[in-house]
Amino acid sequence: MTEKPLCSLTKNEVGTVISVLTEGSMRRRFYDIGCTKGAKIHLVGVSPFGNPRAYAICGAVIAIRDEDAKYIRIRVDDI
Repeated sequence: MTEKPLCSLTKNEVGTVISVLTEGSMRRRFYDIGCTKGAKIHLVGVSPFGNPRAYAICGAVIAIRDEDAKYIRIRVDDI
């Protein structure tokens, strides 16, 4: 299993959130959408220009920009 930032997750991978490396309101926003340690997350779509990307997490689809997703560290799970 490999650890990497969320923004590098590919469409065929499923990740588990390891940590959120930001503070303040951005950290709170990530926690509010369910992006907490142990949460499963996968890429479901990419906008036409490649940014933002849509991720499924905790039963919802959330768009996150790459410049924000780099603060979420995930472990890629074997499928």
